[in-house]
Amino acid sequence: MQRRSFLKQAGLGAVAGSAAVAAPVFAQDAPTLNWRMASSFPRSLDTLFGTGEIFCKFVNEATGGKFTIRHFPGGEIVPALQVMDSVSNNTIECGHTVSYYYYGKNPAYCFDAAVPFGLNARQMNAWMFDGDGMKLTREMFAPQKIVNFPMGNTGVQMGGWYRKEIKSVDDLKGLKMRTAGFAGEVLSRMGVVPQQLAGGDVYPSLEKGTLDAVEFVGPYDDEKLGFNKVAKYYYYPGWWEGGPQVSLYLNQGAWEGLPKPYQAIVEAASRVAHVAMTSRYDAVNPGALRKLIAGGAELRPFPRSVMDASYEAAQTVYKEFSAKDPKFKALYENYMGFRDSVVPWFRLAEGSYDQYLGVAMAKR
Repeated sequence: MQRRSFLKQAGLGAVAGSAAVAAPVFAQDAPTLNWRMASSFPRSLDTLFGTGEIFCKFVNEATGGKFTIRHFPGGEIVPALQVMDSVSNNTIECGHTVSYYYYGKNPAYCFDAAVPFGLNARQMNAWMFDGDGMKLTREMFAPQKIVNFPMGNTGVQMGGWYRKEIKSVDDLKGLKMRTAGFAGEVLSRMGVVPQQLAGGDVYPSLEKGTLDAVEFVGPYDDEKLGFNKVAKYYYYPGWWEGGPQVSLYLNQGAWEGLPKPYQAIVEAASRVAHVAMTSRYDAVNPGALRKLIAGGAELRPFPRSVMDASYEAAQTVYKEFSAKDPKFKALYENYMGFRDSVVPWFRLAEGSYDQYLGVAMAKR
């Protein structure tokens, strides 16, 4: 017994000793790097901007301070809506942004974030990590010399704030609305005049009447931005953003120049930050919504007629884009094929559970 105990302790000591020796060797051999990461989001949005902070902190601590990434809010070193371009041309090594901001360059980019009547957050994770999502989006961004990693998902978003009630499709005609990506394309087919603005520019436009409506994220961020002060009707769901993914984009040359251990740390850090964003929104949105309603916001579901018209308009847009671009078509078919394969399961399991629980709780 004593001999076994001695050997066990000696073995543990040897392991501990080898670890103690190995750590300084890694630190000495590892290069000291200082990168810059631009965000598309203002510092005031602690969920979106804060996800980038989590990533940078993880990388710094995991490398013992050898790999430092400075994180800048939207507009500080590059314009909020030019993060992708700045990564592509290596003005900055990496950026934290949403692909649908760059819809005008290539509508297919939106599959890296969200498209109308697409995947929810969990389904998006499944497509990216266990389906063909990562492979296909990497191929899509390769010509731009960008390597992408999922780094955040807000979960399904709200349908936005409106100065007037939306009772039918006719109420959308002529509506000047802040929205992004595919949402604007589909809404324009129903008479909306879409406007793409960075988060920090939206409130002033809504306040001045330049905008009639705005969609951004959900209760927590919307309250921070004060949209409820200038538009009282709050609609749901955001059918154009069932599970919008935020991404980390790295310049390909910068990525390939990283030592393998640093690459592994970047991948792990992005995954940690990715999970953190969704859990944070799930924790803070319910309370923020209650607060908004208590403050006078009027919660409204989109009428079924509006939802049906939106769905049909989305199918028309997808058909048109697929006919024009074989690459878009291939990505669209893979993405939607995955959606069609998983939605029945979610409806059976998650949907029935949530529906029953909601009814049961209402009866208490």
